Amino acid sequence: MSLEKTLHHIAVDGFYVVENVIQKDEAHRLGSDVWETVVGEKTGPVSAMKDVDFQAGLIAKNQSFAKYLAHPDILGVSQALFGEHVRISFTSAIINNPDNSRGKWHSDWPFNQQMAGHIPTPYPDVVMHLTTIWMLSPFSIETGGTLIVPGSHKSPNNPTGNNDVDPMAPYPTEMHATGDAGSVLLFDSRCWHATATNNSEKPRVGVAVRYAPWWLNLDILMLGSDERKRMVDETGFVDNQVPPVPEAVFEGLPDTVKPLFRHWVR
Repeated sequence: MSLEKTLHHIAVDGFYVVENVIQKDEAHRLGSDVWETVVGEKTGPVSAMKDVDFQAGLIAKNQSFAKYLAHPDILGVSQALFGEHVRISFTSAIINNPDNSRGKWHSDWPFNQQMAGHIPTPYPDVVMHLTTIWMLSPFSIETGGTLIVPGSHKSPNNPTGNNDVDPMAPYPTEMHATGDAGSVLLFDSRCWHATATNNSEKPRVGVAVRYAPWWLNLDILMLGSDERKRMVDETGFVDNQVPPVPEAVFEGLPDTVKPLFRHWVR
């Protein structure tokens, strides 16, 4: 993979799929393992969408994929965008079951205008958060590869912010992000994207991992933090909640991965 090519596509299109980050057979094995964790336990926040299984803070429950999070083809992009001191903000499992509902157009935190912690519009034209979706099963038009709008990262707003775009309607330039199991979709978190319908007979398994610069304040995501009390608990607004990483789990992570999670150990 060419780092320059990936950065070029993220700058121009807002996204890029890096292939073969994980060997295909290993990706399928990890997908089965993640599926067992998510569907078998059914704990934590759940998706409001029909037939979509979701697990926040996946790293605290399943570390099978952890060693790949510092893969140079992925971490190298994050460091090129944000500098050396990159942190992981979210690890979430998202499983599209057969015939799941299509989702709403949105941009990821902190650009979702419906969350308590959001950057007000109009957005400055700078990458502040990088979303990666690890394809642990094939992502295709049939299986419901993530829907994305190329170039939408340049918009100063998104459909969560009343920008006159119907969040449930197909968008003229939408496309599916596709790739074999083991590929990784990277996109500027400002990009408009949505859950696609899985028209196959098997679950589509993905893990969303978001990378943040050291200066992006993640405290509102932390239960018990002063920012969360002030902005969520005391106002009645809502926001994402990321479970802490137990110290025993942290100590078992690869040394190359620990710096990405140390802020979640509480």
